[in-house]
Amino acid sequence: MNFILNKKLKFYTKEIFKFFSITLIAFGLIIAIVFIKYKPVYAVSISGEEVGYVSSEENFNKEIEENIENYSAKNVDSVELSAKPEYELKLVNKSEETNEDSILIAMQKEMKITYKYYDILLNDEKIESVDTKEEAEEIINSMNNQNAEEISLSIAERTTNNPEEISTNDLEVAKTTISNTISNTIEQKREEEEKAKGIANVNGIKIAVLPVQGTISSRYGVSSRIRVSTHTGLDIAATTGTPIKVVSDGTVTFAGWSGSYGKLVKIDHGNGVETWYAHTSKMYVTVGEQVSAGETIAAVGSTGNSTGPHLHFEIRINGKTVNPQNYVYN
Repeated sequence: MNFILNKKLKFYTKEIFKFFSITLIAFGLIIAIVFIKYKPVYAVSISGEEVGYVSSEENFNKEIEENIENYSAKNVDSVELSAKPEYELKLVNKSEETNEDSILIAMQKEMKITYKYYDILLNDEKIESVDTKEEAEEIINSMNNQNAEEISLSIAERTTNNPEEISTNDLEVAKTTISNTISNTIEQKREEEEKAKGIANVNGIKIAVLPVQGTISSRYGVSSRIRVSTHTGLDIAATTGTPIKVVSDGTVTFAGWSGSYGKLVKIDHGNGVETWYAHTSKMYVTVGEQVSAGETIAAVGSTGNSTGPHLHFEIRINGKTVNPQNYVYN
C-alpha cells in the first residue's frame, strides 16, 4: 500500500514540476516577446499634462538640475520651477523616441528667474547701474576718494523677474558716466552757492562784484529821445566820483574817449566776454593792464551823451550786447 502511495506521489510531483517548468518557459517567452517589441520608459507630465518620454528618471533629474535649477547667466540670482515633473513607468513600442530635449524646453517655460543688479545713487537718485556688487563698491570707493566731502553716493540692490527692466553698463563706462555726473553736480552746486552770494556766470566767466552802488535809471533795451537805437546797457545813477569796480578778472583793452560813451573803459575777461564802463569822470587804468575783480578802475561821471552822473554798464558776449540784469542787479 505504501509502495503504491509513494509511486503516485512521485508521479504527481513530477507532473506539477513539469507544469511549472512549462509555465515558466511560457512566461519567459512572453516576457522576451514583450521586450523584443516594447521598451520601458518614463512618461513625464507637467501640471498634469503629459509632455513626452525619458529613458531614465534619475538621469533626467540630473539634466534638470544642471540646465534649469543651476541655470547661470548674466544677472541671474535664482531659479525656481513653478511645476515639478511627474514620472510614470510605461511600456511603449520600441520605435517610440524619447524626447528629453523638448521636455527640457517645455520645463523652461515653468522657470521663474529672479535677476539682480545694482543701482548707483547720487543723493538718493539713480545715475548708473552695474551688474555686480563688487563693481558698485569699486565705483563708490574710487569716487568717494576723489570727492569725499562734496557728494553722497550709495548702492541700492535691485531684483526683478523681467530682464527688460535691466539696463546696466560695464565698469569703465559706468565710472565715466558717474564721474561726469558728479562733476556737473558739484559745478551746479557751486554756481548756486555763488548765485546766492550775488556771483553770476557769463559764458564761464564769474561776475564777482557789482560795478557800482546806485539806482537803476535806465534798463537794457529801452528807447529814449537821446538815443538813435535801443539802450545797449544798464544805467546806474550815482554821485560823481563814486568808485566803479571791475566785475571780474580781466585785461584792459580800451581806456579813453569814445564818442557818445564819453570816457570809456573796456575789459576783456576771456571766453568772448567783455564789460564796458562808460560816462566816467576819471579812469584809473591803462590799456594792457591786468585787473582783478573788485578793483576800482574808474569813477562815476557824466561825460559823453549823458543827462546826469551815472555809470553806463554793458556786457558783451562775442561782440553782442546782452542784458546785464541777467547777471547783476537781478
